[in-house]
Amino acid sequence: MKIVVIGGTGLIGSKLVANLQGRGQEVIPASPRLGIDSITGEGLDAAMQGASVVVDVSNSPNFEYATALGFFQASTRNLLTAEAAAGVGHHVALSVVGTPELANGGDRNATTAGYFQAKLVQEDLIRSSSIPYSIVHATQFFEFAKRIADEATVDNIVRLPPVLFRPMAAEDVAGALCKVAIASPLNGALEIAGPESFRFDDFIRQRLEALNDPRKVIADPNAKYFGT
Repeated sequence: MKIVVIGGTGLIGSKLVANLQGRGQEVIPASPRLGIDSITGEGLDAAMQGASVVVDVSNSPNFEYATALGFFQASTRNLLTAEAAAGVGHHVALSVVGTPELANGGDRNATTAGYFQAKLVQEDLIRSSSIPYSIVHATQFFEFAKRIADEATVDNIVRLPPVLFRPMAAEDVAGALCKVAIASPLNGALEIAGPESFRFDDFIRQRLEALNDPRKVIADPNAKYFGT
């Protein structure tokens, strides 16, 4: 089975490509630097020829609302159009657990709520398409722990809410996507999460300690998550 992975050279995409190849699938990793660009449409038609499945793990270059909305609208529309022309039978997309709630968590132009509103637009485009689909909602990745700390730092203090969450390793996200990609379309969404719960502030504190990062982590019930 031929599977095209959009964003196939990124953190999740590269691991997904390896997972699929390990299962004997024919895989086409797609990214602009490989000559396949979902925004401009360059190389899409050729990549889709003979493909049974397209997995989209590409992402906006930043969390700014206008940028994310433009990215997800253009990319998703181009992908779905190319897939329909090539007769692709399954579109798989990676999204985020809690996207509807996060989308309503703040000013879309001043917080990352705008990014999640753009993700909802992406999901709506997929659902309204004629192509069978599966949307995979994943929790936060272990690999982004330092970035979370950076976003929550003010005057060298990291303030985070003392809530429970279940992060995932990128390798496990890729493994779950692999299983979905080679299965029948869900025509719905699936939520995946890590097996263990961590308190948010404790998790980030442990990671910074492991990095010998001197920043102090404070549990603050009023702290926000990427501004939401």
